[in-house]
Amino acid sequence: MSVFRKKSIAFMLQEKAAEGSRGMRKELGAFDLTMLGVGCVVGTGIFVLTGVAAAKHAGPGLILSFLLAGILCAFCALCYAEFASMVPVSGSAYTYSYATFGEIIAWVLGWDMILEYGFAASMVASGWSGYVQGLLAGFGIEIPKELSSALNPGAGTYLDLPAVVIVLLLTYIVSRGAKESSRLNSLMVLVKVAVIILFVVIGAFYIKPSNWTPFMPFGFGGVVTGAATAFLAYLGFDVVATAAEEVRNPQKDLPRGIIGSLVVCSILYIAVTAVLTGMVPYTMLDVKNPVAFALQFIHQNWVAGFISLGAIVGITTVLFVLLFGQARLFFAIGRDGLLPEKLSRLHPKTGAPSVSTWTTGIAVAVFAGLIPLNKLADLVSIGTLFAFISVSAGVMILRKTRPDLTRAFKVPLVPWIPLLAVVSCAYLLINLPQITWIAFLIWMALGLIVYFAYGRRHSRLADKPAD
Repeated sequence: MSVFRKKSIAFMLQEKAAEGSRGMRKELGAFDLTMLGVGCVVGTGIFVLTGVAAAKHAGPGLILSFLLAGILCAFCALCYAEFASMVPVSGSAYTYSYATFGEIIAWVLGWDMILEYGFAASMVASGWSGYVQGLLAGFGIEIPKELSSALNPGAGTYLDLPAVVIVLLLTYIVSRGAKESSRLNSLMVLVKVAVIILFVVIGAFYIKPSNWTPFMPFGFGGVVTGAATAFLAYLGFDVVATAAEEVRNPQKDLPRGIIGSLVVCSILYIAVTAVLTGMVPYTMLDVKNPVAFALQFIHQNWVAGFISLGAIVGITTVLFVLLFGQARLFFAIGRDGLLPEKLSRLHPKTGAPSVSTWTTGIAVAVFAGLIPLNKLADLVSIGTLFAFISVSAGVMILRKTRPDLTRAFKVPLVPWIPLLAVVSCAYLLINLPQITWIAFLIWMALGLIVYFAYGRRHSRLADKPAD
């Protein structure tokens, strides 16, 4: 049994077609997918990251940093769009790698994405809890200390109850099906975007061009460093591809959703950065809440309240989409037999992958409620960057090995655009802290144990010849 056996694209499409009415319901369009992408990408980053990156790395030149990061991220997005148009099957980078590199690489990447989505969701839930507790404290409502944070007996805390509650609530909504989930997500995203536009419109009247001078106080090197930080703010649009089997016209709508979400996010990030650095001298922006701070700086405290609401809604949509994506990833891996096949069961009424949804929700609730995860943030980045590299490299490989495949969308300038995507992601990978790499390698070693102990023998390809 070769560990490099491949699951051909033809077989994937036949498998999906054979499910027929028993498969996932096709209820999503390009707008729904764009909202999923914006919901995942535009969260705390736009309310927090912009200030720190401007103060420490790029100054007003952070505008160029986000533009540069957006262009580099667009290279990755174009590669995802080509794969999505060829293989409209759940699983995103995991599924694409199964067709390109073989089972062991697909498993490693799938295990890597479990880390990415799982830890990200847990950390976002913890952040949501902190924001909401701060908001409640403003109304004089205090959550008992024992239930206010993750397990730390020395500090007198045992469970982050708000984090557990929001995870389980959103898990229930995700379990109701793609259409209901996307409707709620779209509503929250529109609220979040409206709040961001409110900040841009109000702040534009208080811009002082002198605050943009010097434009690059740390030189172009600072702009590049800022771009590396900004690139991490874009991570998450790949979750759009996990919804492939629930899209009405995947060959057209998936590329539109992936690229559309990236365009919207880039415009929002650049607009906020331009206004923020124009309102306040960049040296003053090294604060936890730069957007709210800027509004207080110009004595527009009433708008700051809306920004806090936008931040909470923004974090909620990020958590929501991460739970959605993780559930679809478990569904795809379970259907392939590399994890228990129960994970691929669909609810007879909603058509949603109910077992994988609740498995995801309960696991994330436990992690968010009991385990302090702040120091593991870089693991989310390393997981996503590996996924980007595999998809970008896969486009180049399949252009050579399978030029006959139908591609409703094609990446232009191959191999240069995929190659730039690979190089830019690799550059960010090698600059991650050593402790992140150690933790990542331990996780990968654990994943290989799971594969050889269970997945290799239970794979649906175990009795089939390698493709």
